[in-house]
Amino acid sequence: MRYFVIFILFVLCSCQTGKRNADRPWSIWMVESEISRNPEGWMLDFATRLKWSYCAGMQHESIIRTSEQYNIPAFFNYVYQFADTMVNDDGDIISYDKRTYNIDYVNPGKMLFDVWERSGEERFKKAVFNLRDQLYTHPRTSEGGFWHKLVYPHQMWLDGLYMGSPFYARFCATFDQPEYFPDIIKQFQLVAKYTYDPVSGLFRHGWDEAREQVWADPVTGQSANAWGRAMGWFSMSLVDVLDWIPAEQPGRDSVIMILNTVAEGIKKYRDGESGLWYQVMDKGGHPGNYLESTCAAMFIYTLEKASRKGYVASEYGDLARDAYECFLKRFIKYNDDGTISITDCCEVAGLGGRTQRDGSYEYYISEPIRDNDPKAVGPFVFVSLEYEKNK
Repeated sequence: MRYFVIFILFVLCSCQTGKRNADRPWSIWMVESEISRNPEGWMLDFATRLKWSYCAGMQHESIIRTSEQYNIPAFFNYVYQFADTMVNDDGDIISYDKRTYNIDYVNPGKMLFDVWERSGEERFKKAVFNLRDQLYTHPRTSEGGFWHKLVYPHQMWLDGLYMGSPFYARFCATFDQPEYFPDIIKQFQLVAKYTYDPVSGLFRHGWDEAREQVWADPVTGQSANAWGRAMGWFSMSLVDVLDWIPAEQPGRDSVIMILNTVAEGIKKYRDGESGLWYQVMDKGGHPGNYLESTCAAMFIYTLEKASRKGYVASEYGDLARDAYECFLKRFIKYNDDGTISITDCCEVAGLGGRTQRDGSYEYYISEPIRDNDPKAVGPFVFVSLEYEKNK
């Protein structure tokens, strides 16, 4: 039955070659395209083996949201099959090891909430609790900020706020643990305090409290550049975590203030000609820099949702809708088989590690570029759903 559903989706996707039916939502078309490229959910993110990863988790979350908005059970079934493969009866997750204390592993837990709530299967709830357990003992900076990973000691990265905080907040809201909301808010306050660059108005990719890393400024501990996708992760974390923090919670207003500062930076560094953003945000036009699709999708989603929710001024919603049209023109590719693709995705970038990624401008522009990276596909589906709500 599963393969029959996939076949039907592929036929639907293939029946229009090179052009779009005006009544066909972009969100659905992109999900159909990804399912045709990845008949099994574990294949997302170009995987060749079963693995628990933040990329696949985000894409599955986007597929669930599409299923809910348009009442498409086949999309939920696709996600369920992945969860069914990855989670055993005891709630243990294939390839997940809490002892690595990798904040990235927490992010896929968000889609497990939906699978548990819709299936009613207790093992998925157990898996959610297993991921929550990691945060109880996850190593922290001296002021209480989660390290990015155990192997990246004393470091907070902008990426990590997306990986941990929305899950953490949803857990606390779902299981009535309001006493932890201040801890969630503190994560944003700390990373904003230590990564913000007042000269550019942007946030740097990472901060090393110990000032030990090759990429860390010896005085500030900051990395040297404002990488687009790091800002994108941070922006999405802000707008998504607010879904779960109660309006009356003390400190919630500080998260909204940080969101507004991020929005100002996104607006300031939007390229005037293309209407989009560069890989290294404040170095547009420098040799080797390029318009990058993952950060663009993340920024547009953030501004569209934040405007709809009233967190930022309405002008940001206008900016987002204009940028969305620019995104479609610049990054969407129509394939001969009727699918669509997203171009110009930075494959990966980080700081330190075995390859000593030094956070330099030259480093960020040297990483591989590919089509259909999940870090573009997931946010594009998210923003398409937002855009389609408001049409």
